[in-house]
Amino acid sequence: MIAYIENNYVEVISLFLQHIEITLISLIIALIIALPLGVFLAKNAGPAAIVMPFLSVIYTIPSLAMFALLIPVVGLGLKPAIIALVAYSLLILVRNVIAGFRSIDPAVIEAGLGLGLSRWQLFWKIEWVQALPAILGGVRIASVSIIGIAAIASWINAGGLGVILFQGLNENNTAQIVWGTVLVSALALFVNYFLSVLESMALAKSRGEDVK
Repeated sequence: MIAYIENNYVEVISLFLQHIEITLISLIIALIIALPLGVFLAKNAGPAAIVMPFLSVIYTIPSLAMFALLIPVVGLGLKPAIIALVAYSLLILVRNVIAGFRSIDPAVIEAGLGLGLSRWQLFWKIEWVQALPAILGGVRIASVSIIGIAAIASWINAGGLGVILFQGLNENNTAQIVWGTVLVSALALFVNYFLSVLESMALAKSRGEDVK
């Protein structure tokens, strides 16, 4: 077990960094789409009734099937992996953005308007602060999901820690299988913990508590 890392640590570190890169790129693109879309759908129930079922259908497609569908269109490598991971993340992120903004007490909005805040000030100083805990909860769940599914993306030559797993499975190498699993799990646990801390801080701030 230890010997494998000692002999392959350069490759393992490179694949670990690739996995982080895939996760970050996918999450950033997904957030760029999900945040404005979620805010719009939170305030417009009609379009939400159409968009959310569509996103739910995408989420139910098995990852290998999704990759297989994308290969003829965009080929192998990082591009189909990013497209698939973004698509899988949208349901979680958009749903939580909607939940966050719809959970805001209307009395709080009325109080902000009564203080003379503009719609833009109201959004950033009140609505965003109140919705942020739910949004971060979605980011946390989506991030962990991306980390896990990204391991399968090595099947289409996207790189990442899945390379170690698939090599181990193909060569019946227990050390590779164990290390691949441990590293993916460790990354997911760290990201989950880090974002849960941010989520707790945002929740305390939304309640008007001192954040330390």
